[in-house]
Amino acid sequence: MTRSEQTGAVVDLRDVAKEYPNTLALQDVSLSIADGEFVSLIGPSGCGKSTLLRLIADLEPPSAGSVTVRGKPAAAARRDQGYGIAFQQAGLLDWRTVRQNIELPLQLHRVPKAERRSRGDELLDMIGLRDFADHRPAELSGGMQQRVAIARALAPRPKLLLMDEPFGALDEMTREKMQTELLNIVSETGAAVVFVTHSIGEAVYLSDRVVVMSPRPGRITEIVDIDSTLRDLPDTRESPEFFTAITRVREALRSQGSPV
Repeated sequence: MTRSEQTGAVVDLRDVAKEYPNTLALQDVSLSIADGEFVSLIGPSGCGKSTLLRLIADLEPPSAGSVTVRGKPAAAARRDQGYGIAFQQAGLLDWRTVRQNIELPLQLHRVPKAERRSRGDELLDMIGLRDFADHRPAELSGGMQQRVAIARALAPRPKLLLMDEPFGALDEMTREKMQTELLNIVSETGAAVVFVTHSIGEAVYLSDRVVVMSPRPGRITEIVDIDSTLRDLPDTRESPEFFTAITRVREALRSQGSPV
């Protein structure tokens, strides 16, 4: 039995390092992420947040240490559709409709057409875009495109969602709306989330834990627990509790020299 299976972790990183020619990007990173947990990675530009996400996704290998997803090596999890992934750019295929984009992972894995259709309907309803099923991406707003990208990532019913600044290109109001919609989607699916962001407020609003990383080579310097009941408060983003949590994360960044 692997360590991840023993701990019940969805993601288990042990002593992970990543080195490129002339650059040590990550060093001595260990982190376990539980089923249904929302964890944000935050730190200065170049600290290895996106690199760490790519290692979990098996988009590149670690130079040292181990990465497991639900007790399997990251490569096996990728082959088994063990995770869904969404980037800052929605990355939709312009020539496919909204429905066809959402159903693409299922089509690639030869899921029968009727089953693909049923799952597509379910996800279109979840993201509130059933009336746009036959539209092309160019006909959608940026926020709508991101909803489609998230639905596509969720199509194979992964228990892990990897997100690399998915709302970074959106205006503030759309970004806040998408944050709330993401929390609703995660609540419905029960997926664990690893979320990369530069925004302290976004990390605090979304997360159960905020993982603070050092300047390169990236290390985890502090993990800030966020009270999940914070999101139940009226006007969460205006509450004193919200600003207190933001201050805790900001101080964690400042304590190891990260600009804020």
